[in-house]
Amino acid sequence: MQSQLRNGLLLGAALLLASAWQPPPAFAATHSSATHSSASAGQASKPKAAAAKGKGGSKASSAKGKGSKTAAKKSKSDQKSARKQAEDRMPGKLADFGSEAAPDDVMHVANWVSYTRDNRKRAFVLIDKKNAEMYVFAPDGKLGSHSPILLGKAVGDDSAPGIGSKPLSQIEEAEKTTPAGRFLARPGKNNHGENIIWIDYDAAVSMHRMRKVSQQERRAERMASQEKDDNRISNGCVNVPPDFYSRVLRPAVTRYGAYVYVLPETRTPQQQFGSYDVEKRVQLAQAGDSRS
Repeated sequence: MQSQLRNGLLLGAALLLASAWQPPPAFAATHSSATHSSASAGQASKPKAAAAKGKGGSKASSAKGKGSKTAAKKSKSDQKSARKQAEDRMPGKLADFGSEAAPDDVMHVANWVSYTRDNRKRAFVLIDKKNAEMYVFAPDGKLGSHSPILLGKAVGDDSAPGIGSKPLSQIEEAEKTTPAGRFLARPGKNNHGENIIWIDYDAAVSMHRMRKVSQQERRAERMASQEKDDNRISNGCVNVPPDFYSRVLRPAVTRYGAYVYVLPETRTPQQQFGSYDVEKRVQLAQAGDSRS
C-alpha cells in the first residue's frame, strides 16, 4: 500500500515537472517577430522621410539661388542698357581730318555727322560733287583717306523718276545725275558679277571701280586731271580709282557698314540733311564751362 502511494506521488511529480518545461505557444513567437519587423520598418522609414525632407529643402534653396542669380543678371543687363542709352545721347567728337585740308561744306557735314552720331557707329563716306572728291571716315570720325572720283554727267541733286528701270540707251543727258542725300551703303554685284557698293538701289546708282568704257571718254585721264569739271562723265554712278576702292572704300564698308552722304550742288547741306554748325555749338559750350 505504501509502495503504491509512493509510486503515485513519483508519477505526479514527473507529470508536474514535464508540464513546467513545455515551449511557449506558436502565436507568441509570431507576434514577437511581427512586432520586431514593424519596429525595424518604422526605423527604416524615418531616414527616408528625413532624406525626402532634405531633398525638398535642397530644391527650394537651389531655386532661390537661381532666382537671385537671374535677378542679378537682369539688373546688370538693365544697367548696361541704361549706360548705352546715356552714351548714345552724349555728343561725339568733331571729325578728325588730321593734316588734310577740306572744303567748308565737307568739314561742316563731317563735323555734324560725327558730333551728332548720325552715322550710328558705322563708317561714313562723304561725296563732294562740286569738287569730285570722296572722303572715307572711320566710325569714330577719323578720316581714313580721300580720292578724286568720277560722277554723273548732269548737274542736279535728284534722280529722274523711274531712272533705275531704264536701259542705258534710253537715259537722257539731263537724267545722268548723281543724287544727293544720305544713303545706307549696301555691298552687291552688278550684271557682270563685279563687286559694287549700292548707294541707291532703286535708282541704280552705285560706287564701283573705274573701268574703261570707251576710248572717247578717256576716264583714266579725267581721273588724273587736276580739273574738276572733266570728272563729270558717268551715267550717275560714282567711279572710284581701283586701288582706292579695294584698299580703302570697300574694307571700310564691309567691316563697319557705312552711310554715304552725297553733298548737294543745287541746295545747301543744311537744306539737304538738316545739319547745323556744330563747331559753333562746341565753342559756346566750352566758353560756358570756362565761365563756370
